[in-house]
Amino acid sequence: MLTRNRARADLKDAMFLHDMAIDEVQDRLSMVNKGFTSPAIVTGFPSIWQRCVPNAKIVEDTEVLALEQGAHDLLIHAMGLHWADDPVGQIIQSRRALKNDGLFLAVCFGGQTLHQLRAALGQAEVELSGGLSPRVAPMAEIRDLGSLLQRADLALPVADTAPITVTYETPWALMSELRKMGEGNALQGRIRTPTKRSIMIRACEIYVDSFMKNGRIPATFELIYLTGWAPDASQPNPLRPGSATTRLADALGASEIKLPK
Repeated sequence: MLTRNRARADLKDAMFLHDMAIDEVQDRLSMVNKGFTSPAIVTGFPSIWQRCVPNAKIVEDTEVLALEQGAHDLLIHAMGLHWADDPVGQIIQSRRALKNDGLFLAVCFGGQTLHQLRAALGQAEVELSGGLSPRVAPMAEIRDLGSLLQRADLALPVADTAPITVTYETPWALMSELRKMGEGNALQGRIRTPTKRSIMIRACEIYVDSFMKNGRIPATFELIYLTGWAPDASQPNPLRPGSATTRLADALGASEIKLPK
């Protein structure tokens, strides 16, 4: 289902989030004081991401990644972790493909993505059918994704987030663009019959009533960026507790106040 959705994506006019992610990744790489000679990019949209890093090997984000162990000094996992059945497995495979001191950089949707749409759909379905069905893929929170970097044995792990709010004329326009992005519902547990029109109409009413401002409805897309390095002896290590030779108060030019015992 995911492959079908991606094949139907409008690669010309609906990939603005990928374009923004590529610009951000390029900015981050420009600030790294290191040249990369054997990069690889894991993505479900090769024609979009091939421009991110020149001469990068493009690998499809399948369950088993077609990556050679220790072959790359840069690996970018591009906009696919939120669809992975085993995201930690994807990061571990990426880590194994890195040379010592190689950089792992991932970007994916985070847990705040489409929270308005999820709330409207959930409320409408509870009202009209008395239950909930999976309609929007569950996405990890930044703290959970950050911990995956450590589980994958990546050094100097960093996770940060960049929420983006996009406005649309109607919820129908938002849902149409999601399909054009290739981000339609591809969950294994999704309902296989068309959703009742009454539920969709009610969801749109709730969306408009709850979130519309200035005649347009907002949609949040949270882009989470993850970075980590394959361990290497040249990397800085934290000092042993108690090994400092200078007091913090001296460095700050402040007076030290002893606390009562």
